[in-house]
Amino acid sequence: MSRRQSLLPLLAGSCLGWAVPSARAGSQVEEPLADSVRTALSSAVLQQGAPVPEFADTAARLVYLRWLGAMSDRLWHKKPDWLVRKEFLQTVWYESRRAGLDTSLVLGLIQVESNFRKFAVSSVGARGYMQVMPFWTRVIGDGDAGKLFHLQTNLRFGCVILRHYLDREQGDVYMALGRYNGSRGKPQYPNAVFGAQRNWVYSDAPNKA
Repeated sequence: MSRRQSLLPLLAGSCLGWAVPSARAGSQVEEPLADSVRTALSSAVLQQGAPVPEFADTAARLVYLRWLGAMSDRLWHKKPDWLVRKEFLQTVWYESRRAGLDTSLVLGLIQVESNFRKFAVSSVGARGYMQVMPFWTRVIGDGDAGKLFHLQTNLRFGCVILRHYLDREQGDVYMALGRYNGSRGKPQYPNAVFGAQRNWVYSDAPNKA
């Protein structure tokens, strides 16, 4: 069963102010994990705080700062406090890149999953920004689902889980998103995420978002 009864109307919400009345999650299946995935998720539980980006040179740092400025402008109405917004974007940037994911895709998924609400909880108990199912903390951690409300832990879990599904689907993003949602092969959820992703695509050029 899909996490959402109807997601297609969300595709019309190109403006970032669209509202999601409640967080929803579906039948993401608990299954055996590869040792590498289990290890990566276990490490996530132990890490605290937002990572501080490191750059090979000034040019790379400037690319990041331009991205941060553009994304901050787009997100300010959801997170008006600059320090909260900066920590969130910095962590999304770090965790998506660490997992080898497109950062705009992760932001689109967060928009669809929780509408950028840190403490969102679905009717089946999925938690946080990326609506991670609590069984993941039991499979790879100490079973404390409350940790899924920690910013970096939630994003680390979500990104590594999505990476795991992407690898299982041999790089097929559409099918991987279906697995993440528990609706593999159905178009509503992947289409909703792809639609939301367009709000977060960034082409690097000074003074342009």
